[in-house]
Amino acid sequence: MDVGLALPQYDGFSVPGQAHLPWSTTARWAQGADRAGLHSVWLSDHLAFTVERYGGPPGLHSGFDPIVGLAALARQTTRVRLGTLVLSVPLRPPSIAAKALSGIDRASQGRVIVGLGAGNFEPDFEQAGIPFEPPGTRLARLADAIAVMRGTFAGGPFDHHGPFYETANLRNRPPAVQQPSPPIWVGGKGGPKLLQLVAEHADGWNLCWTATPDDYATRLDALAGHRDPATVDLSLGLYTLIGEDAADVRRRFERLKEHAPPGTVPAATVDEYRRGRLVGTVEEVQEQLRQWSGLGIRLVVACLGAVPFSVTHPDDLDALDLLAAAATEGVS
Repeated sequence: MDVGLALPQYDGFSVPGQAHLPWSTTARWAQGADRAGLHSVWLSDHLAFTVERYGGPPGLHSGFDPIVGLAALARQTTRVRLGTLVLSVPLRPPSIAAKALSGIDRASQGRVIVGLGAGNFEPDFEQAGIPFEPPGTRLARLADAIAVMRGTFAGGPFDHHGPFYETANLRNRPPAVQQPSPPIWVGGKGGPKLLQLVAEHADGWNLCWTATPDDYATRLDALAGHRDPATVDLSLGLYTLIGEDAADVRRRFERLKEHAPPGTVPAATVDEYRRGRLVGTVEEVQEQLRQWSGLGIRLVVACLGAVPFSVTHPDDLDALDLLAAAATEGVS
């Protein structure tokens, strides 16, 4: 079982006390994950982001572009894998996105994981000045984009005539290091149409940020109707709270409630907070990881804050060592 980290990325909420998030903070957490031996670090893709959808106050927040961010991290880290969770496909021509990611794969010596999504946050589309298409259209666009990106990663020449994108004699030099393509994962909650798309077009699937084993098993059954889940790289993003002992877990939970955006911690006690999340001591988290591994999960992406791509406290980097210990001790 591997464990990765969702990096703090956005102004206003990602790191308590840092209303204007400096790049040095994001890089510090990525480098901490690298030193701790975690599997991967991840950035999301939003022109505008809000915590209102997670129970927090209204307002739009901005953050670092994931492609630019991963390019910087390619030179600021040495071994940790670099992923997008997830790129919103409609925001960029897929050949251009794949060209940029090929460069990052080169700079990082083959460490890129390409997470893609159909795009589900309408303010992103408004700010980009592009139509917010119906869900079925966005999913079809995603499938077409994956085909273009695979062809681009390989270097070409590549011709494609799809319902949304066309290329003629497309060449990408130098191509990505990982051939024929870096891993392409699709992110989403796991409705029937999305799981069919995963089965037909993707190398992996990610769901986040809360889940129970029973709920996830139901989605796996749906995926199995299209493809053997054992042939899919299964990853799961989970809100995570880990401590050295029970008292430390409680202390960290109280600090989470104190510093998280108002309304985003839907629990009064740490025991209530456990449901659907990765919570506990190193030993308890190990056991939870074993459960997820038993369902075929290969990677858990930990989010250390109460909302996506945030952390509980700017000084909680020791949680990275605790996560690494939980991932390596007794989990196969």
